[in-house]
Amino acid sequence: MASTGNTSLNKGTPLIQGAFVIIVKTEWNAHIVDRLEEGCRKVLEQNGITTETIVVPGAVEIPFAVRAYAGSTAKQADAFVALGAVIRGGTPHFDYVCNMVTDGVGALNLTLDTPVIFGVLTVDNEEQALDRIGGAHGHKGEEAAATAITMIGFNRNLSRKNGNTNR
Repeated sequence: MASTGNTSLNKGTPLIQGAFVIIVKTEWNAHIVDRLEEGCRKVLEQNGITTETIVVPGAVEIPFAVRAYAGSTAKQADAFVALGAVIRGGTPHFDYVCNMVTDGVGALNLTLDTPVIFGVLTVDNEEQALDRIGGAHGHKGEEAAATAITMIGFNRNLSRKNGNTNR
């Protein structure tokens, strides 16, 4: 998955060294979210990236946890990966939750200097979720990790081009 010699700002998956990723995952639908996390960690660890996981009650709380961590004095993260599974029910609650987490992660990507990867499943039923954790639609946890690696590389290349060697 990793490649060497990547000099472009946005092509391929770069080789990342010394990176640290915070995974923020939900307690809701743990049987699905835990599998998202397993796939995410597997890809990150295969690429030499260390991780830490923060657990929040539900998807709405993900943006708060990311912002709180990013603003703390804790170890600086090179990326955040948001993992959750919101499954449609019989009320409009699904729409509100999906909108809040999507808008929250989007706002973080516009305000933080650290990429926040959206790995939250928003599905109609459990079967669709299972199809996205190693089934017919791949593994969205693994895909989120690959995206994090690419964005860390992008951020580091951009920082180097701007003369900042702190990242």
